[in-house]
Order: sequence, then C-alpha cells, then structure tokens
Amino acid sequence: MAVEPRSIREAWSRIPSPGVNGGEFERFTGQRMERILGIVTAIGSTALGMQALLAALTRLPRADAPRIAMMIMVFVPLLAMIVACVSGRWARQAAGTFAVAYVLALLLWPFVVNPAVRMPATQPWIFFLVNVGVAAAMIAFPVPLQFAWAAAVPFVYGYVRLVQGGFEQSYWITTAFDVSFTLILGMVIVTLAWMFREVARGVDEVRSRAVTAYADAAAATAAEEERVSVAALMHDSVLAALIAAERAESERERALAAGMAREALTRLANTEASVSQEGNEEPIAGPQIVAELRRALSELGADAVVEERGVPAAIPERVARALVLAARQAIGNALTHAGGRGLHVVVESDRPDAMRVTVVDNGPGFDVDAIGADRLGIRASIVARMAAIAGTADIRSGEAGTTVILGWQPS
Repeated sequence: MAVEPRSIREAWSRIPSPGVNGGEFERFTGQRMERILGIVTAIGSTALGMQALLAALTRLPRADAPRIAMMIMVFVPLLAMIVACVSGRWARQAAGTFAVAYVLALLLWPFVVNPAVRMPATQPWIFFLVNVGVAAAMIAFPVPLQFAWAAAVPFVYGYVRLVQGGFEQSYWITTAFDVSFTLILGMVIVTLAWMFREVARGVDEVRSRAVTAYADAAAATAAEEERVSVAALMHDSVLAALIAAERAESERERALAAGMAREALTRLANTEASVSQEGNEEPIAGPQIVAELRRALSELGADAVVEERGVPAAIPERVARALVLAARQAIGNALTHAGGRGLHVVVESDRPDAMRVTVVDNGPGFDVDAIGADRLGIRASIVARMAAIAGTADIRSGEAGTTVILGWQPS
C-alpha cells in the first residue's frame, strides 16, 4: 500500500519537539523503563512481603505491643510502596519512605525483640525484607546512594543479629552467610537497574537526535519547496503578466494584461496560505478542467482551441489544478518562444479517472537535454509540478515544433 507524503508529514508533526512537556519526550524510553522497574519491584516486594508477614505472625507472642508497632512500622510503608509502584504514582516517595523506615526498624530490632529468645538457625522475619529495602532505594535514590544502601543494609542487619545473639559463635556462621547472600543480591539488583536505565537514556538521546535531524531536514525541504513555489509562481503569473502587458496593443489586450496582473498579485499574496488552497481530493468534473484551459488561453491572448477527446468524468481537485497550471505554462512557453504558431491543446482520456493534456506548437524547438537547472518555466512549473502529483511530463522538441504531454492516472 502506498503511503502519501502528506500523511507522513502529518504523523511527524504530532511528535512533540525536543524540550517540550517538561522533558517527557526526551525521556520516553526512560519513563517506560522506570515503569517496568516499578512493576517488577512491586511483584518481588509482594512475594517477599507475604513471606515476611506470615513469619512475623506465626512467631508473634501474645500482647507484644513493641513487636506489633514494629510490624506496623515496616509493613504499612511496604504496602504503600507496592501500591505506588503498581499505580505508577508517588513511587519514589513511597519507596524512599519504606527504605528509611526499614533501616530504622533494623536498628530498633535488638531493643524490641527479647534477647533471651535466640534462634541462630532461623532467620527472623525482618531478614526477608533486606533486599526489598535495597530495591526501594533503587527506585527512590540516586545511583551513588543506591550502591551505598546495597552495601550498608546487609551489614546493618548482620550487626543487629550479632547484637541480638550476644556475639556468640553460633550466630557468626549463619549471619555471615545471610550478609554475603543479601550483599551480592543487592549489588546485582542495583547494577542491573543502573544498566537498564543507561540503555534507556541512550535510546532517548538517539531518538532526540534523530527527530532533531528530521526537523532540520524537514525545515530545509520546506524552505526549498517554498523557494521553488515562489519562483514558479513568479515565472507562471508575474512574468506572463509582464509579457502580456508588453504586447498589449488593443483595449481588450490591456484589460487582459491587467486581469493577469491582479491574479498574479493575488497568488503572490497567498503563497503562505495553507496547502489546502492548492486543492484537495474532492473530484473535479472533466468539462470544468477544459473550461479552465480555455480560460487560460483567453487570458494569455492565444488564438487556439482546446480539443476534447474523451474527457474524464472526474479527477481530484489538486491534480486538476496542477494539470491546468502546467498546461498554462506550456502554453505560455509556446507563445513566448514560438509566437503561438500552430498552438493546439488536446484533452483526452482512455478511462474515467485519468487525464492527458497535450500542448503542441510549430515553433523552432529547442534541445530538451540542454535545459538548465535555472529554467524554472520547465523544471519547476511543468516537470516538478507534475511530479508533485505523481504525474508525468513528456517534453519533445525539434525543428518541427514542440510537444508537451502531461498525464496523470491514479496509482
């Protein structure tokens, strides 16, 4: 399926420019990565949080107010962090609150738990949340503080466990294993998150540069198109009006020259108007196009006729306008360079939705291959204009005269 250039331009125009919306565009991938990290953290925190909660409830002595207060201190911020990470709102604030609350709970652990109750072979429920606290720091804090948290929290837990056990030898082995395990896992969590964020940041930077480059190229292309359009307009209308004014001898010819000048000034004033004024996809009947060509002959003062050979039922307005303007330029060239000798215009069609316009003269002709790039009357007003509508422009010239064949059919 062919994609129209206009639809591509419209799609790109919907992309915000760099620097708008508070940097949301630049951090498109980064925001998605933060969302993914938040959801993964919420899933892992839920699993470990449920395990810690069950362990805390099964080992909770009756009427132990300090332990109940500690559980509230830990599990309420944990629940808030999980909800915030899932919803994607206030995740950093909630994660930071839990990270700090968990460290405070660790420091208070020896004062809350009865030191006489010693179970060196079994980890306390607060152990299951060591790496959850590291993951919370990964969500909430800058990278240096994340690594500091990942390194410090396991050692804080180990120190608290040794204090609880009175630094007995039976605690050292299990505590050393717990500390090393949580330290390695915490460093892996923080390192992976840092790596993913750096990749996302790189993707955002590349996208930003690509869009900036496209915007610059689009601006340059638009400027070039506008330059060619204005140059073609000057050649089509202004120059034709000047030629007509120079050759005007009778009152009717002077009136025609004045009308052409007014039209040229109007078109020149509307060069910055929207593209929609140059035509749209609404169908235009074939007889109306023939009438426009006859009007062009009359305005240019050409003594010629428009012959109809199977006029199309209808073609899009933008195509009809391009065909008429290109044919008008070919007629103007025939009048200027061939004196209008043998000028003849033929409109024909072999299908209802296609059209071909042929402009013939018996002038001296010219070398088509030697046409310079600065000859806007042919390059811009005829060839480029037909190319813009995916049409064709076949120019044949020799000693017997010049023939310009303009064709269009839907792709």
